[in-house]
Parts: sequence; C-alpha cells; structure tokens
Amino acid sequence: MKRISAIRIPHLSGLTALLGLALAVSGCDQPSRAAPTDGEAIQARARDTQMPRHQTGAELQDRALNRVVRALYLCDNGDRISVDFDNPRMMATVRNSMGEAVDLHQERAADGIWYKASGSELRGKGDTARWTADGQAPTECRAID
Repeated sequence: MKRISAIRIPHLSGLTALLGLALAVSGCDQPSRAAPTDGEAIQARARDTQMPRHQTGAELQDRALNRVVRALYLCDNGDRISVDFDNPRMMATVRNSMGEAVDLHQERAADGIWYKASGSELRGKGDTARWTADGQAPTECRAID
C-alpha cells in the first residue's frame, strides 16, 4: 500500500492554534451573570461595573431649558462678555470685562436668540452674536466657551 503524507497549510495550522487558545482563555473566565431584563437591573449593573451613564437627548434638553447656562464671547471690538442665560425666567445677564452687568429680557426670535432691555440688545445664532451695549455701537461676538 502506498502511504499518503498529510499536506500542511501554514495559515490553517496557525488559525487552529489561535482558535484553541481562544477557547482555553474563555474557559478560564468567571461564570457570566444572567443579562438584566428590566430598567432597574440594567442601571444597577451599570453602577456595579462603573460604566458612565450617558444622558438622553430629552435629559439634555430639560437641563438646558431649566437651568442657567453660561457662555463666554469674544467681540470684534476687543470686549469679552459673559452671558448667563436664565431659561426658566426667560432672561439673560450680560457682564463685560469690567464687571458691569445688564439684565435683558428674552424676545421671540424667528431663529436663534434675542434678548433686550432699554438700549442694550443681544441677538445671535449658533456661536455668533451681535452685542449692542447702551450708548455704544453694535459689535459682532463669537462664543469661546
């Protein structure tokens, strides 16, 4: 009888070894817990594994609508202003670099933001705004923070 020798394919023998190693390592792992089935169990498991909790879009929107949000702007005339948007009260407080502050009331804008008080106005969209301080020429500003 004629003897047939086995043909070795190098990449398959390495793949077989890798598969064997993966099976051996997975056997050393701790027994897995059953997957949680309700919201409370999922949150508890996330806390146990110290997994960061990501806020939903509704939670982020609620936070923005019901809290004071601060933005810093750098203006073309060299001014640096901070604006505290008090959404629940529909107001904004603008402070310049000298610490002077003015409270503005929110107006209905077709798009973006619009706050004004006698002689002062803040209008904008996105990260740009036009600031008009009482008695000064309007200046374009860009949010920096």
